[in-house]
Amino acid sequence: MSTAPLLSPTEEKQEETLAEESWVTILWDDPVNLIPYVIYVLQMLFAFSKVKATELTMQVHRDGKAIVAAGAREDMENNVASLHRYGLWATVGRA
Repeated sequence: MSTAPLLSPTEEKQEETLAEESWVTILWDDPVNLIPYVIYVLQMLFAFSKVKATELTMQVHRDGKAIVAAGAREDMENNVASLHRYGLWATVGRA
């Protein structure tokens, strides 16, 4: 007979928190939007500094994608919807 180990309330809370925060917003490269526009959108939506927004935009340009946020699934879905409203390509993924 096998039994799973019991978790303390603290361990259960940590597992729940990990599950909630194991999602990411992925911004994808596209052939339409110009680099300055993507930088602007990242600054407006995520309150990134110009340097951080530029670094992420160049990563998207160079690698084809970049993770721009991590957190709960619902928050990441909201991020993706916001990016779509600005005409950018984005998806939600597992961390």
